[in-house]
Amino acid sequence: MGDGLEVSCEEARVLLIDDEAPVLIDCRELGEYEFCRIDGAILVPLSDFFGRAEEVLGDVGRSAIIYCHHGVRSLDATRYLHGEGFREVVSMRGGIDVWSCEVDAGVPRY
Repeated sequence: MGDGLEVSCEEARVLLIDDEAPVLIDCRELGEYEFCRIDGAILVPLSDFFGRAEEVLGDVGRSAIIYCHHGVRSLDATRYLHGEGFREVVSMRGGIDVWSCEVDAGVPRY
């Protein structure tokens, strides 16, 4: 996925249907995750992210897409992981809100 920090929701959709799809991490909090989520996402709340995300990813070469509500928290999380050596991690620009508008209208907005 390269050294970029963000991908669009459409780019994320394409990456997620690949046979070697990246790990999808939802960094919102539990209540948000319970309300709506993208299928296949693993919840790693930002409040519990540091240390736990590295455990979920394991190998620094593993690719992942991180999302939140609007893309701010996931970008912070991505920057953190890049600093820890996880270069194949990107944030989904616009978060689940844009995903709901552009990719899957079945995901409720809030």
